[in-house]
Amino acid sequence: MLKAIIFDFDYTLGDSTNGIALSINYALEKLGYATPNIVDVKKTIGLSLTETYFTLTSNDNLYEAEQFAELFKEKADSVMVANTKLYTGVKSILQKLKAKGYMIAIVTTKFHYRIEQILNKFNANELVDIIVGADDVKTEKPNPEGLLSVIEDLGAANEEILYVGDSLVDAKTAENANVKFVAVLTGTTTRDDFKDYNSMYIGKNISDVYKYVLTLE
Repeated sequence: MLKAIIFDFDYTLGDSTNGIALSINYALEKLGYATPNIVDVKKTIGLSLTETYFTLTSNDNLYEAEQFAELFKEKADSVMVANTKLYTGVKSILQKLKAKGYMIAIVTTKFHYRIEQILNKFNANELVDIIVGADDVKTEKPNPEGLLSVIEDLGAANEEILYVGDSLVDAKTAENANVKFVAVLTGTTTRDDFKDYNSMYIGKNISDVYKYVLTLE
């Protein structure tokens, strides 16, 4: 029986593209790099900040990657919340899931406090039971640490969980945690991209996921 639904955030529940782009551009410019185009930026959303740096610069300098992360956070603190929106219907769907008794959590590469700020902006804090962000784990996704810690805190078994995400990183995280995965196509990952993963369901958006959950009752 399904007890809890755990969500990724970026491109799953909401869109922070503008805030992320502003923060990436600020950090890279400070480090002397050219700013990337928005298509390349979108492809990094959901990666850790270190992996974002490696991907956009083709540089494996760990010290500079850490500088990039600090500069990114510096800019994000002033622009991210204002430049983040929830997808249409997300708040309503979370309300419906809570009303049905499901526990709700978020496991994301965003920082814990940032998710709290975003949820507060949309008056949705009470709809999420647990948040695990990049600052709550030693190793970020696709390592299953964050997902497994939420499952333990919820007091649920792996088979009672759905993890919902938009990327292959999310699919790998679910696989590594041995939990069921549901994909949405609101990010940059296509239906065909998920073919190598055991996705229980692939929906266009969170509304489709809600309809799918109803079929499991």
